[in-house]
Amino acid sequence: MWPRNDRKRLRKFEPVMVENQAIVEIWTDGACKGNPGTGGWGVLLKRQHQEKTLCGGETNTTNNRMELRAVIEALGALKRPCQVVLHTDSQYVQKGITEWLPNWKARGWRTAAKKPVKNADLWRELDEAAAGHQIDWRWVRGHDGDPGNERADALANEGVLAVVKSNA
Repeated sequence: MWPRNDRKRLRKFEPVMVENQAIVEIWTDGACKGNPGTGGWGVLLKRQHQEKTLCGGETNTTNNRMELRAVIEALGALKRPCQVVLHTDSQYVQKGITEWLPNWKARGWRTAAKKPVKNADLWRELDEAAAGHQIDWRWVRGHDGDPGNERADALANEGVLAVVKSNA
């Protein structure tokens, strides 16, 4: 089911072409029931006419950790270095990887306030996972009709349900 403002943003999945080679488009999302609580992550990967979805989850986690895990899992699914357009509705992920990460690394994984970086373990994993790829990091507004984001959100919620069922 599409959100109420879907009329504004409905669009088809269209692969981006660079030098006659298709780019992998990725949409990621995280979800958490309680914060901390049971969380899930979801990924939609698309390259030309091929599509792959992934999801998973964890107990006692946070939404930010699930947002990061989604991107790590997405990039880990790529079998070789790729050109990627990565869509996330998490400004924490988008700004973290494009703006904050270089400074955190330079300061020994400390913030400007000299405090330890939260989720440094996952930021390190993400930094390593992203290293082999050329990535265009794009922020999209969540729950605003972007079909890829809506699918990633649904997958993240499937991840939450799988964890709940496995713990029942």
